[in-house]
Amino acid sequence: VQLQAFGGGLVQAGGSLRLSCTASGSTFGSYDMGWARQAPGKQRELVAAISSGGATEYTDSMKGRLTISRDNAKNTVYLQMNSLKPEDTAVYYCNKGGWRLRGYYPTANWGKGTLVTVSS
Repeated sequence: VQLQAFGGGLVQAGGSLRLSCTASGSTFGSYDMGWARQAPGKQRELVAAISSGGATEYTDSMKGRLTISRDNAKNTVYLQMNSLKPEDTAVYYCNKGGWRLRGYYPTANWGKGTLVTVSS
């Protein structure tokens, strides 16, 4: 599955951005999808995920500031980010993964990322 994230950019602290990720394939509605970020010098971190059934989960560090959603008709998953902080600066990637009882797990199916820069 090919994934393409876009919507990143430069935003001031306290601002908002909405990222989008489009996926190839005719069965997008059955995909479990996630968003992760990678800051310079740091490991990639999963920040949000949504199951095919609409269940969601978020990383504690960004909980309350993120909303993940999906539009199956458009093969697109979104990540709404509010109250952004300089430490949120990173490349954000979308992922097609899976869902177990413990929640989302990423797979190697990553798209090209989109850079989010938050200025102070």
